[in-house]
Amino acid sequence: MSPKDEPMRQALQLAAKGLFTTAPNPRVGCVIVKEGAIIGAGHTQPIGGNHAEVQALNDAQEKGHDVRGATVYVTLEPCSHTGNTPPCADALIQAGVAKVVASIEDPNPLVAGKGLARLHAAGVAVECGMLADEAREMNIGFLSRMERGRPWVRMKIAASLDGKTALMNGQSQWITSAAARDDGHAWRARACAVLTGIGTVQKDDPQLTVRAVVTPRQPRRIVVDSKLAINEKARMLEGGAWVFVAEADEQKAKALRDAGTEIIRMPDRDGKVDLTAMMTELGKRMINELHVEAGAVLNGALLRAGLVDELLVYTAPCILGDARGMFALPTLHVLTQKFTLRFHDVMQIGDDLRILARVG
Repeated sequence: MSPKDEPMRQALQLAAKGLFTTAPNPRVGCVIVKEGAIIGAGHTQPIGGNHAEVQALNDAQEKGHDVRGATVYVTLEPCSHTGNTPPCADALIQAGVAKVVASIEDPNPLVAGKGLARLHAAGVAVECGMLADEAREMNIGFLSRMERGRPWVRMKIAASLDGKTALMNGQSQWITSAAARDDGHAWRARACAVLTGIGTVQKDDPQLTVRAVVTPRQPRRIVVDSKLAINEKARMLEGGAWVFVAEADEQKAKALRDAGTEIIRMPDRDGKVDLTAMMTELGKRMINELHVEAGAVLNGALLRAGLVDELLVYTAPCILGDARGMFALPTLHVLTQKFTLRFHDVMQIGDDLRILARVG
């Protein structure tokens, strides 16, 4: 760790305070340094509120500090367009700061280097790239939506050491420990939406809400239900949900719509939901991170379609033997057909191992 990086590390810590709150905006932290001391700090507020840079400027002003000639450390390039708030680049210029250090450029086409260019044109020194990897991790979903037009897809699975997720009779509560389940809720909370399949809804009737950690907002709930087979009293529909279908009985669809559920018809050529088109639609609806908690059928379909970015697997120290697996996948005949993953992070949570494995 370099002392030079310390202000940016503190900015990243501030950005993490927006982990559950800033979507669909990115999570951004900012600190203002003058004569070796931090004189202002802030992070992006929920949508419609101040961005991190303005929060930090206001913080410095409230403490009686003069920011003229200061250096600003911010985890994402300051915006250069007017959205719900005025451009942050302009606020920094007007405040008279001497230098802006950004971790990464903002890939939003409305920004994409224009913020740093505007600062440079106004005589503010600019630097970009400090702790870039950490900054990308903080906003992996936002960057995915901006760069690929679809959310970052994280598939959560709880399994035994031999990769089984339930007994053949469907019993699965509980394979993993309470600590692992609570940790899973924290990952659920950071997502913009939670996705499941109709099989899971019919078998478990899940709520798909965040309950084990404190969060100011609940993620959107989504179900893939090709033939609109969902029970109108399903718990996940309470408070509104999105249901992706290939076909639907119009009378039932109307009843669900009247009760606050949105029905989105998106069929593929086989009469199922077009999963690739669904991901594009979710990107348009500003879903940054999509948290999947489904059964083997939908898990396998998403994996085969190349739509899974990472697996969040909680592995319990037990063996279930002849039981249900993680994915419904076709039989492979040569090892070159295998799905390749790489371990990104491995940690013990309670009695279990949490494995974050990325595709590709």
